[in-house]
Amino acid sequence: MNKGADSGCEAISTVLGSNLKRIETTFANCSDLSIVYMHYGPGLGYSAFSVYYNSLVQRKEYNYLKETLQDLMTTQVGQGTSVRPEELFRFFEQGGASTHTAVVLDSFEQAVSDVNDGYIVLFFDLWNKALSYKALGLEKRQVTEPTTEPVVQGPKESTIEELNKNIGMLRIRLKSPRFKMEKFSVESETKTEIAYGYLEGTVDPEVLAEFKKRIHRLTCGEILETSYIEELIEDSPYNPFPQVRYTERPDVAVAELLNGKIIVMVNGTGSILICPATFPELMQSSEDYYQRTLIASLIRLMRLVAFFIALMLPSIYIALSTFHTELIPTVLLLAVLNSREGIPFPAIIEALIMELFFELLREAGVRLPRPVGSAVSIVGALVIGEASINAGIASPILVIIVALTGIASFAMPQFNLAVALRILRFPMMLFAALLGGFGLMIALLLLWLHLSNMRPLGQPYLAPLAPFKPVQLKDFLIRAPLQSLLRSPRQMHLRKPKPQPKPQPKT
Repeated sequence: MNKGADSGCEAISTVLGSNLKRIETTFANCSDLSIVYMHYGPGLGYSAFSVYYNSLVQRKEYNYLKETLQDLMTTQVGQGTSVRPEELFRFFEQGGASTHTAVVLDSFEQAVSDVNDGYIVLFFDLWNKALSYKALGLEKRQVTEPTTEPVVQGPKESTIEELNKNIGMLRIRLKSPRFKMEKFSVESETKTEIAYGYLEGTVDPEVLAEFKKRIHRLTCGEILETSYIEELIEDSPYNPFPQVRYTERPDVAVAELLNGKIIVMVNGTGSILICPATFPELMQSSEDYYQRTLIASLIRLMRLVAFFIALMLPSIYIALSTFHTELIPTVLLLAVLNSREGIPFPAIIEALIMELFFELLREAGVRLPRPVGSAVSIVGALVIGEASINAGIASPILVIIVALTGIASFAMPQFNLAVALRILRFPMMLFAALLGGFGLMIALLLLWLHLSNMRPLGQPYLAPLAPFKPVQLKDFLIRAPLQSLLRSPRQMHLRKPKPQPKPQPKT
């Protein structure tokens, strides 16, 4: 196998000393670089050297490869004579089989790139090419249970930071030649390898064309994680609502491929990006399809209620206690007034202070070490809540509302959707403080118009609500029985060919 040189690439010299000098200059001050000399041919009169990073290549891999090469370079199979350089070069150029598969390199730049990728590269005297052997031996995280998407029932394996293994976990589930995976590398210092996949015949051709147009703009720049790609391909980086989904579960990725989605993976990170995302899909969990219909439908309805609680509960409290006290039952109103007696702040300031405290505690619980973080967030919430009530800064009912709002945001299946609710909660509170219930209605109307106009990669964000498609509602508010959902992807998504106009008869 050959890797051809581009027209602008510098060729490999036939003088071994010249290649060695260029290698030493290129990798100067790299203390983990190893250069090993060897001799071969009649009377061991010919020289060669191998170059690799000992921090990337396992020693046992190198020793095994070295023994194989020594046998190959000193003895011809079946002849028992020493191998001459021209015979050795012809063997590799014609794709001769050996224990390790060798790649013939034509350019010096490609040799440098392979060394950086964890290959062992060999240079020979009198040959203007090099050999490259894959020998990457870094320790990788093993496949474990998902940490961000745990389930009671269902598969228990998660993606890891190695791109090829992640692709393999998808291939073992989706055994179809229509499952396409395309790779490319970003021209930067990191040379990050990116792969995206789709199910041919199921994905919308217009969506795929627009996606390829956007992702192939990533010709340069440092891409270190999958979330970098999200901001580079989304329609608006200032939109609080997520336009893609993330998962670390291979079964979820395969299910979305069957639904006509596009997945993106980056070497070095374990999360899979799924695009385009719609609002109903962000409210769904993989476990919805591993539970019985009645249980899954009830959980989905609870999530919808949790969505409105996380978005509007503090705003409703502010609107009712400030503008619409006549809507509160008398007994409850008296309880609210008694709890607010002596509070020096209006309801909006009181709510903003408590929400700010809650967000700080949540962020502190995430950033601290895991054994300490959970204790700080729980104990801190109890201590601050109790101290705020005793100090007369906040009322007990507001502490309960803030706690319920936080718990409801934890019920969102997608973390990026929960973050969007945390952001939108504050403008909703301001609208409620300015105009009460009318302000809430205006805010909800503006929010609905914004969501209706969103078109990530050209797909309606609120489908099947806008545009309204009653047939698809059986997998939105409720989860219909699987008998009505399990169809072939071709039946659900394959576009019918447009009818061609009939040729007109010649007159």
